[in-house]
Amino acid sequence: MSKKRIALIVISVLLVVGGGIAWYFYQKIYAPNIKTPNGKEAFVFIHSGDDYHNVLANLSPFLKDVDAFEWTAARKDYNDSSIKPGRYRLTDGMANNTLINMLRGGLQAPVRVTFNNVRLKTDLAGKIGKYLEIDSIGIINLLNDRSTAKNYGFNDTTFMAMFIPDTYEFKWTTTAQQFVERMKKEYDKFWTDERKKLAGELKLSPTQVSTLASIVQSETNMADERKRIAGVYINRLNVGMPLQADPTLKFAVGDFTLKRILNKHMEVESPYNTYKYAGLPPGPICLPDAPCIDAVLNYERHDYLYFCAKEDFSGYSNFAVTYQQHLQNAQKYQSALNKRGIR
Repeated sequence: MSKKRIALIVISVLLVVGGGIAWYFYQKIYAPNIKTPNGKEAFVFIHSGDDYHNVLANLSPFLKDVDAFEWTAARKDYNDSSIKPGRYRLTDGMANNTLINMLRGGLQAPVRVTFNNVRLKTDLAGKIGKYLEIDSIGIINLLNDRSTAKNYGFNDTTFMAMFIPDTYEFKWTTTAQQFVERMKKEYDKFWTDERKKLAGELKLSPTQVSTLASIVQSETNMADERKRIAGVYINRLNVGMPLQADPTLKFAVGDFTLKRILNKHMEVESPYNTYKYAGLPPGPICLPDAPCIDAVLNYERHDYLYFCAKEDFSGYSNFAVTYQQHLQNAQKYQSALNKRGIR
């Protein structure tokens, strides 16, 4: 056999072996290695303080070849020192190279955080704690911190007005401080010059508008009646009449299940007792949503000073200009309550 032929054979063998090695490495690095349930996206959570072994344990249920992942991780220096906590999105067929680049870069999938129907600081902390890594205790401690409230231009009773219910995107690793900071930015974004102008025409601050909106929202579930109810309360404020808002009494006594307000409730000593004290209470009694705040800013102009629930329990209200008219409406509702045995 000639030397030339031998050389060609050797080169061929080397090419085959080299190609095999290259293919072997390619498979480990770039071949699909993630298998998600039903081919849908899945999420893996890496907590603060997790090490490489914790990460591997979380990923293992989705890895088709654990050894291939570990081999690639070692070559890309993905180890304890490069772990970044977060919520990461896994897609079916994702390769080790893509996966490790995502984890090393801390490229988290955002969390959509929604909060509404919130009355108390503990309610807000509990809802946020379900979405993010932070403990709800850390949030409530910050919400109760007077110096924090003051730094953002609020006090301990008005601080909740800064949190406008909606759906927001956060990183799962968002801290309590970062959450509050983001909410302040959203608050400032919401309170445009136009909204501030409307509040000024009402001779109310944005916080006072939110406080009034919290009462309106607590009064009705009927969005199309909010502007009219807001108009009633603004009329009362303008003539110096106590708001006499039942939701503020429920807040004052701490019982939101009350279906019937009695005289004893009207005697409770609290700055939130709007039967006893004229004007707005010290702060919001719930977190009003943006449409309700806008309903107050764009309230319906009318002469009504009174309203009460309709006797048909439809959720709507009967409105009255005079107290005598109101008494007639109230009697209808009281009779309906009696018939249903609601005490």
